Amino acid sequence: MATNQQRREAAKRKLERQLARRSEQAKRRRIVGVGVTVGAVVVVAGLVVILATRGDDSTADGSDSAADSSASASGPPSAPQEDVQIPTERVEPASRPEPLPNPTTCEYPESGEAAKEVPAPDGENVPSEGTAKVTLHSEAGDIGLDLDRALAPCTVNSFVHLAQEGYYTDTGCHRIGTQGLQMLQCGDPTGSGTGGPGYSFADETFDSLTYGRGVLAMANSGPDTNGSQFFMVFGEAPLPPDYTVFGTIDDAGLEVIDEIARAGHDGSFDPSPGGGKPNTEVTFTDVTVDA
Repeated sequence: MATNQQRREAAKRKLERQLARRSEQAKRRRIVGVGVTVGAVVVVAGLVVILATRGDDSTADGSDSAADSSASASGPPSAPQEDVQIPTERVEPASRPEPLPNPTTCEYPESGEAAKEVPAPDGENVPSEGTAKVTLHSEAGDIGLDLDRALAPCTVNSFVHLAQEGYYTDTGCHRIGTQGLQMLQCGDPTGSGTGGPGYSFADETFDSLTYGRGVLAMANSGPDTNGSQFFMVFGEAPLPPDYTVFGTIDDAGLEVIDEIARAGHDGSFDPSPGGGKPNTEVTFTDVTVDA
């Protein structure tokens, strides 16, 4: 039978075991608590990183991916329209100070590679009196031209020839200027601004030439380099008298060009020579001549 001393020692050992178990349990609770806290911190940190990442969809170039996706879904943004100021008053039609011999002779020497195969016009007995009516038909609208043989008989002869040979059909306008020099330039089948008919002819200019709304003139790359490219002035044109004027644009045609100008351009010819490809496509589906 156990003595009191033995019972006290047994009770003491039992108490010590209980205290040890309680201490171990408390220790385990602390470890679990720390683990849960650390886990919670990790989870919260992960959420912060995820939210921060999802909230900044910027790409390396600084563009906004969400905006890009929206733009892609709805197609490319339309080109902004310019605030084009167009004069409404025509300039006085040009006239020669001295008339040319009638008929006259024109020369059309070979020059470069033809952008579209076409024979050179006949340069004998070219009339230097009278007019010719040409209509440029396009999906943008019809542009009527009144060609003046008295101003530039060799130019009119070449232009009518190219029109009748179908050179200008399916040829577009590759450049428009809306500020400073306000004109629509056409007549190059390549659309690059460098194409021509494979021949050239001399300038038919004079010192009193000026340019402005309604004027039809030849484009060139220097003296006596005329070919197939021409420009139609619908507004301001502060140019020297180095470009052969050979007619005028009718009122309906000017209205068509005005609308093309207001739609703007792509800036592909900026800064020199200026302007760009029209945002409104201009391709001549047919060219008719009433000589």
